[in-house]
Amino acid sequence: MSENVGFVRTAVDSVKSVQNKRSISDNRNTYETEIKVKSVIPRKRQELLKWYGWGYKDSMFQLKDDIATFTGKRYLIGGKSLPHFVQWVKEKFDVDISKPPKIPPTPTVYPQSRLPDEVRQELEKISLVSVEGMDRLIRAHGQTLNDMTHLRNNSFQRIPDAVIWPECHEQVQQIVECASKFKFVLIPFGGGTSVSGSITCPEHESRPIVALDTSDMNSILWLDREQLLARVQAGIVGQDLEREMRARGFTVGHEPDSYEFSTLGGWVATRASGMKKNTYGNIEDLIVQTKVVTPRGVIEKSCCVPRISCGPEWEHVVMGSEGCLGVVTEVTLKIRPLPSLVRYGSLVFPDWESGFQFEREVARQRLQPSSIRLMDNEQFRFGHALKTETSWGGVLLDGLKKLYITKIKGFDPMKLCVVTLLMEGKLDQVTEREAQLNSIAGQFGGIPGGAKNGEIGYTLTFVIAYIRDLALEYDIVAESFETSVPWERTLILCRNTKRRVITECKARNVSHYLISCRLTQTYDAGCCIYFYFGFNSAGCADPLRTYEEIEEAARDEIIACGGSISHHHGVGKLRKKWYTQTVSEAGRRLLYAAKTALDPENIFALDNMALDQHPTSKL
Repeated sequence: MSENVGFVRTAVDSVKSVQNKRSISDNRNTYETEIKVKSVIPRKRQELLKWYGWGYKDSMFQLKDDIATFTGKRYLIGGKSLPHFVQWVKEKFDVDISKPPKIPPTPTVYPQSRLPDEVRQELEKISLVSVEGMDRLIRAHGQTLNDMTHLRNNSFQRIPDAVIWPECHEQVQQIVECASKFKFVLIPFGGGTSVSGSITCPEHESRPIVALDTSDMNSILWLDREQLLARVQAGIVGQDLEREMRARGFTVGHEPDSYEFSTLGGWVATRASGMKKNTYGNIEDLIVQTKVVTPRGVIEKSCCVPRISCGPEWEHVVMGSEGCLGVVTEVTLKIRPLPSLVRYGSLVFPDWESGFQFEREVARQRLQPSSIRLMDNEQFRFGHALKTETSWGGVLLDGLKKLYITKIKGFDPMKLCVVTLLMEGKLDQVTEREAQLNSIAGQFGGIPGGAKNGEIGYTLTFVIAYIRDLALEYDIVAESFETSVPWERTLILCRNTKRRVITECKARNVSHYLISCRLTQTYDAGCCIYFYFGFNSAGCADPLRTYEEIEEAARDEIIACGGSISHHHGVGKLRKKWYTQTVSEAGRRLLYAAKTALDPENIFALDNMALDQHPTSKL
């Protein structure tokens, strides 16, 4: 992995990241305070990011003359041709790429702001406010298929009536007090990467809605090199946080797929998980202390300690609350010294079951490296379709290695699966761990696939999100959904869920589709499974409804097989159907009690989880 985190080749490297730094030093220079971070993402997000899809404006897949390319220079795949991709798309989805892509025009009309001038003027006394249409529109949604469909059609029933950018905890307190006084709704907005519908404006809400954009709250308030802790404002973007830490010899190690654009506060609000959680932990493992502004006061423990036995942990009520109880303003995080060595690896298995049994045994022995992920054969072949002319692209098998695996070892290319590995630590530690993993792999018929394939498989994650925009341009609707599941239920869950999707497609005369899965995170008691589903919607009367019906059926199957409502995407509005049966009726009442105690006037009226049925939602 390169020094700029290894995923993105951006202008990040040339950004002057620290504008105003004051150090309080002893002879070890252990303490640094007030690091003002210049974010890669500007306040006017539309200047750099797509307004109608994922990621940077200069980065996208394009199809021309039966050749696919990925534009821009931000990613390793940028500027390269993908000679196998178009053929894969045609075979899998039967798409006519001779037709021009459906790229939506920039909106010229927006819903009129309902925010009274009196309230806007009060807010302007606190911080910067905008009522411009595009500023409001791009903060009206996350990244679900539902969001993208309404965004591309400019058909949202409600969007925020204004956007405000506080710069500190105290300004957030003033904004919340103002909302209570003037009876308007606040929706916290971080990176806009939600895939649960959690930040979408409730259509029935009659009060004015203000998006509280946390992106100007992105300072590192202090960093303690001795205690390995950092106090950080919650609006900081993942790539900014990691860049600043790496410049000082440290890492947070939290790398969700959305890491380039999602924020620290968003990670807390959704109980996020990162690809390297085996080494660094999930977000709940990284947090030492949080500060949260609610309409009934600030929630913050009086001490910053590694653990406390003091009744129920209210910090965990905030984690996963999805913006419905208040705004996370500051977080104290654990940090770690940068590893001295980062090594990628890959393993090839004859089939999904063999790869799964390998993953299970590794977890049983607690030998997981920083990242260990198993992709099924459909994902393997999709990765191969992303191979570039210069051999960068998806996980691939070429030349003698392909001959060895398919001919000598007898692996069926239509069944084989690949595990990608990321190992971090000291040389002796990494070398020993790699040998242990290779030994276990051999017990299940696996063989090494090379370091390059491991790096490709890991970094490909940050490019895949761009494919959905291309898909929509050619009438392919697609989405991912995930779950956590006990080990003993995993194989049957994957098999039954895929079978259910196929059955639902046939019932709706959907004939060209993709359903695949990968195992992304492992624990003592189970694992996380990601499903990817898409289909050619040409001729479909209502593609969004069709997709959502099929995914709902798939989620029913997941839960029937012992899986969860979500491993880390959260509930939001899309998965609220299963909330009560997941947490129990008593659990639902506890959620209501927290809402009543902290936000009785429903200032944070997002209606996520089961809160659309709470009495405050009728206010």
